[in-house]
Amino acid sequence: MEHEGSHRFARKKRRTRLWLIMGLCAVLSLVVILAISLGVVHSHALSSSSPSSESLKKTFIDKCEAFIQNNKSSSANNCQKIWSAFQQAFVGRDPCNVPMEAYDPLIHTVIQDPVCNRMLFWSKTKKIVHDFTEKRDCFLTLEDTLVGFIMNGLTWCGKEESNETFTTGCPGWTDCVNNTVRSFWNRASAAFADAACGDVTAMLNGSIATPFSPTSIFATIEVKRFKAAKVKSLSVVLVTKENKGTTCDDPSLQDLQKEIEPKLKYNCKAVPESKIQDCISHPDTACGACW
Repeated sequence: MEHEGSHRFARKKRRTRLWLIMGLCAVLSLVVILAISLGVVHSHALSSSSPSSESLKKTFIDKCEAFIQNNKSSSANNCQKIWSAFQQAFVGRDPCNVPMEAYDPLIHTVIQDPVCNRMLFWSKTKKIVHDFTEKRDCFLTLEDTLVGFIMNGLTWCGKEESNETFTTGCPGWTDCVNNTVRSFWNRASAAFADAACGDVTAMLNGSIATPFSPTSIFATIEVKRFKAAKVKSLSVVLVTKENKGTTCDDPSLQDLQKEIEPKLKYNCKAVPESKIQDCISHPDTACGACW
């Protein structure tokens, strides 16, 4: 009995030792696999473009070509040249140190015909203004132009000592003044305002305390570029909630009148949001009747 018990104990020890060895081998195998995987990924990152860069380029080119296909007046544009000019603005730079002037080559590369009497500016009315222009072709916002259409909804940046384009880890709108995205929209807005001609319209939010915000792009960049030599009038559409909220006598709108050149005609009309929504739902309604 004692001899048989010794054999059982020995077999149990061998089985335990075997399981320990097998477990150790499994752990070592996993470590080796992970190391190889990390090495392959690292090597790939050094030898080719990052996925985010390739993804952004594809989205950029696809949107550019789709816009040109649907807008024959933009057919003279070359999407590859526009992409190259775009990258020059920020690749290899601190994402918080990209001034709006860095996008000058991009703006000059894009060919955009002037659209007198149809340019629509906006501030704090993004959704309704784009719902409106999506259904109507009587007005055009910055986001309805080639460069605005391409970049709308995208995030990008570069990093110092890198030739990559990143779509994550980029500074937010308010993180720094000269961040990559903010500087682009400032420069594109300046170009859009510089091209303003004829009768210009601005859709402002009448449901907030300050429809003409002194810190908005409309106030700090666009309005300052309306020149009487090209622009005849500025019409403000003040979007309200069923006749509630601010009116055209609001002090901020009086400030707006002071900002524009004296020769520019100015008028303002408070329009219920429901009326504009009705025009969106009924595209056969003449644009002039929407406000």
